[in-house]
Amino acid sequence: ERVKIMRLSQGQLNLLEICPRKFQHTYLEQLASPTTPEQQERLQLGSRFHLLMQQREMGLPIEAFIQEDSQLRQLIAAFVEAAPKILSLTDATPLRQSEHQRTLEFEGHLITVVYDLLILTAQQAQILDWKTYPKPQKSKQLAENWQTKLYCFVMAETSHFDPEKISMTYWFFQSKKANQAEPQIRFAYDTAQHQKVRQDLTQLVHQLTQWLDRYQSTGEAFPQIPQTSVCESCGFALRCQRSPEQ
Repeated sequence: ERVKIMRLSQGQLNLLEICPRKFQHTYLEQLASPTTPEQQERLQLGSRFHLLMQQREMGLPIEAFIQEDSQLRQLIAAFVEAAPKILSLTDATPLRQSEHQRTLEFEGHLITVVYDLLILTAQQAQILDWKTYPKPQKSKQLAENWQTKLYCFVMAETSHFDPEKISMTYWFFQSKKANQAEPQIRFAYDTAQHQKVRQDLTQLVHQLTQWLDRYQSTGEAFPQIPQTSVCESCGFALRCQRSPEQ
């Protein structure tokens, strides 16, 4: 029996790399990991913010939604103050696409990305991503995240832009950090990075295919990682027999 084709996102690749067994529980067995009320609130805020940014990019009014939500009002205000050029809808020269999705067939699976905002000119492709949590202290961890690597890689693979013409910028807007200087982190892309991402992605996807094959044919579970402090806060700790003793 042929290994089923999976549609893989940056979130799935990050999880696959961090903990293959959690990937199995989440995406193959469709088991939802419990979230705390605080986590749920952050997710909902991020979702509402992204939706408002999409509506604004389409030229639809958002004032009524902002008035009802003080957190959103603060986030939008911080964004408008920090990124007036990006938010301007008057410049019709670049091609701007909000919530732009691209899919790449890769090593037997489908890689899918969704760009919060894509700005294309004849010379360059700018990928922008909105974050509603505080800007991280170090950008190296973000550079190694599959979102950064995958979003630039897929753009290079599915367009005429050379890697050197592609960039990705994260914009961080969190109500408590509204007045922080330079709320963005920009990553330039190049051919060397592109080749490295291709190598890493090929290795990870091949590993996934092997695990999937064994899981489907014999029921063999995906590997567990050595027990760490991460396991303590994981919703699958009990299932993995990693929960602390009562």
